[in-house]
Amino acid sequence: MSDSIFRPISERVLASDWGRLTKYEYQLRLRDGSWQRQQREAYDRGNGATCLLYNPATGSVLLTRQFRLPVFLNGGLEALIEAPAGLLEGAEPAVRMREELIEETGYDVSALTHLFDVYMSPGSVTEYLAFFIGEYSEKQKVNDGGGCADEGEDIDVMQVSLSNAMTMISSGEIRDAKTIILLQHLAIRLLQEERAA
Repeated sequence: MSDSIFRPISERVLASDWGRLTKYEYQLRLRDGSWQRQQREAYDRGNGATCLLYNPATGSVLLTRQFRLPVFLNGGLEALIEAPAGLLEGAEPAVRMREELIEETGYDVSALTHLFDVYMSPGSVTEYLAFFIGEYSEKQKVNDGGGCADEGEDIDVMQVSLSNAMTMISSGEIRDAKTIILLQHLAIRLLQEERAA
């Protein structure tokens, strides 16, 4: 962190279990050159990766559906439909993502394309996600997926046509930000390829 705009004063860990919640006090140099004292809390649970798999032969995408406590607490949804994702835990993003795809979806896909890295909630969470896209076929299925039972995961794997997935965004069935970004990216790319053909 550059001290040209940021001067740390103190930090205090408020909670440290699955992630770490820290309260920071610091001075921030404003655009007019003056310094302002501020306090903020930041939650750090590490960085992650997410991937949308697309089957060009069927026009389907591979999504997951699972219980997410924060979503249930703020809206009552019993399950969230999303693209597979996981924490990096020190691994390279592409390597970790391939492992996560096998674990969650049951598909072993070696060729993934890195799209971009995105901060999903920069006002309070330090995490960024590495976004990937890849193609899959049924011959790449190595198990039923469903997640890691030892970690309390009970994941339903869904194959949905891209057009239906886009409709599910409009209807509110898909509300997960990373999934919406990936679906819209794929839809735009396919449209551009169609226009260029």
